[in-house]
Amino acid sequence: MRAETRHRLKQDRFSRATIEAAEATAHWTVEHKGKLIIGSVVVIVLAAAILGMLYRLNQQDQEASAKLSQAVRTLDTPIQPEGTPAQPDFPSFISSKERATQAHKQFEQIVTQYPHTHSAGFARYFLGLTSSQLGDNAAAERELKQVASSRNPDLAALAKFALASVYRNSNRNKEAIDIYNQLISKPTRTVAKVTAQLEQAATYQSAQLPLEAKRVYEQVQKENPATEAAQMASAKLQEIK
Repeated sequence: MRAETRHRLKQDRFSRATIEAAEATAHWTVEHKGKLIIGSVVVIVLAAAILGMLYRLNQQDQEASAKLSQAVRTLDTPIQPEGTPAQPDFPSFISSKERATQAHKQFEQIVTQYPHTHSAGFARYFLGLTSSQLGDNAAAERELKQVASSRNPDLAALAKFALASVYRNSNRNKEAIDIYNQLISKPTRTVAKVTAQLEQAATYQSAQLPLEAKRVYEQVQKENPATEAAQMASAKLQEIK
């Protein structure tokens, strides 16, 4: 009997505790009903906002991608040969400067209108290229440096490669060589090791450092036997001799 009594008392205590907890929960729910409703509305609104933002970003990505393709086509438009009349059915430019100027405006518009899209990074890269083509090395360096810090390793490598060319054209050979060393040590799908090596060797050669150029060309030959790169290196070695 005592055991049964103790068991029943335990059940009663458990029941009371359960009921009290349920009553407390119900009481809290009634008291905070307004807050719960507001909280639910906020969650729904936030979810809708996030979905709307993602939809808008997707739309912007598509629009920016289309405009980027158009701008790249502009940059790839042929130059009209001197003395040749223009042909309405075949777009062309009278000079590379005119073409670079037009493309530059288009890339600039993409960066301004769609700054948070994937295409904006590539547009900024092309901004650097066209700035260099127009002789504005300061702008080219600024744009390419920004892209060089991109989280996209392939895009960053392209920017570094172009930046090295800007430095070479500005007689800043040491800075160019440093960048080529970075690209050689960490090649990507867009800038292969041998590509950076050949440009580095050419930089040494133009800087009147034939021994360094020879060393790199010989390394290219050793690492890439029976390839076009090896043939190019061999031809350059003949020039040095």
